[in-house]
Amino acid sequence: MSTTQQAAIRCRGARKVFSGSVAVHGADLDVRTGEVHALVGENGAGKSTLLGLISGRLAADGGSVEVFGHRMHGGNPRESRDRGLVAVYQELTMVPGLSAEANVFLGQVRTRRGLLDRRRMRRRYLELCDELDIHVPPTTLARELSVSQQQMLEIMRGIESDGRVLVLDEPTAALAEHERETLYRVLRTLTARGVTIVFVSHNLDEVLDLSDSITVLRDGEVVRSAPRAEWTRPSLIEHMVGRNVDQLAERGDHPLGEVVLQAEQVTLPGVLEDISVTARAGEIVGLWGLVGSGRTTFLRSLAGAEPASSGRLTVRGKRLPWPRNVRTAIADGIVMVPESRKQALVLGMDGTSNYWLGRTSRRSPFVDRRTEADQAGATGEFFAFKRSRLGEPVRNLSGGNQQKVLLAKWAGHEPDVFLIDEPTRGIDIGAKSEVLASLVRLASEGAAIVVTSSELEEVLAIANRLLVFAHGQVVREIPADDPEFNVDAVVRHGFSTGAPDEPVH
Repeated sequence: MSTTQQAAIRCRGARKVFSGSVAVHGADLDVRTGEVHALVGENGAGKSTLLGLISGRLAADGGSVEVFGHRMHGGNPRESRDRGLVAVYQELTMVPGLSAEANVFLGQVRTRRGLLDRRRMRRRYLELCDELDIHVPPTTLARELSVSQQQMLEIMRGIESDGRVLVLDEPTAALAEHERETLYRVLRTLTARGVTIVFVSHNLDEVLDLSDSITVLRDGEVVRSAPRAEWTRPSLIEHMVGRNVDQLAERGDHPLGEVVLQAEQVTLPGVLEDISVTARAGEIVGLWGLVGSGRTTFLRSLAGAEPASSGRLTVRGKRLPWPRNVRTAIADGIVMVPESRKQALVLGMDGTSNYWLGRTSRRSPFVDRRTEADQAGATGEFFAFKRSRLGEPVRNLSGGNQQKVLLAKWAGHEPDVFLIDEPTRGIDIGAKSEVLASLVRLASEGAAIVVTSSELEEVLAIANRLLVFAHGQVVREIPADDPEFNVDAVVRHGFSTGAPDEPVH
């Protein structure tokens, strides 16, 4: 792409301040027309704020932001739309009770002689689906669609409004692996048509695969902006965190204790078939499998979130009835840290309130905010969460800090067993390292941990054993000292279609 090509976006000294705190300081950025430009950085680096300035959602407090030579004033949706800017944020704007077709034409309906031209809109909707190779029936209600499908509809809405620049904030954070591939295909189709794409992502492999140019931010400033060919994963990480990070986490070398969890013959008709697992005090047992393999459903069954499941459960040598609800599992000493932070935390409440939600202070039957804050702060610090931020609404925290609050919340129950689903999804590289290290510390203090993640390398880094799932079964158990305890061998077993190689105990 020619360097003389017109800039789609140009920022010069862009600055944004929130409540006296500088979020973006003097940012210079050029995005060429028709390129895919990624913004990366740790949580709090300023990338989402800069994205907000580019999209016109936020007004700059200093400097300038231009789109195709037009200076943006910000905070005006009409101005952004007139400049051809389309933004798709993590919080989607679908109207659940409207059809897919109606959501695409929301605010831009086609009319004929003052009446809705439904035939014309249907024809155009099907044309857009065909252009992008998207298969969503026009009459399907938005509430019945997956997150991925709703994202596609938002993109289609933007195309229909003559979008020239597509702005995406963490577009794959809530998507499964196969849904990500669909989004990637659509984005490549759009760039081939000359659409400029600017996106924020914590997934560095995704950034390196999709981008033409990459800009790294740290502490509100642009550290470096360069073509994709000049970046490697290690150089990205080094610029993001200001230091070289050789590995995200290191497995603990502490001794393992007694068997804490023993679950046998776990079954959920049509989903899970006769699965057994044990976990010892101090042990981290990893689960991995392709989408639909059953790994998350297995965790949910152990946590009492799948009432139709069945099995035999023993905790610290005591045989217990199979849990039919989450409350029973918690009483049995089993907690599950779910994948979705936004569903597990009350975003409008502060960290202390979220920590104690559903419980009362053990020191007093009365509400004692100081005592509650002290206990929440101590547990939060264990997970590298700053005590000084406990009073902030959780919605104002980065994804990494929200994850730390969530871990602290469930650690506050002092369980025997932690079931943890996708502990690092949607958080930056620095926060990932802290979260994974905290899980190793938790195990070193005697907790039994069962963890599953789409990021296989992360599971392998901290797990003592790995169970490979495929088609609702455990097809392989691999201890950390086994030669097959590596990415290639695990993925090969994950594609297995047969029965388990050997009994799993």
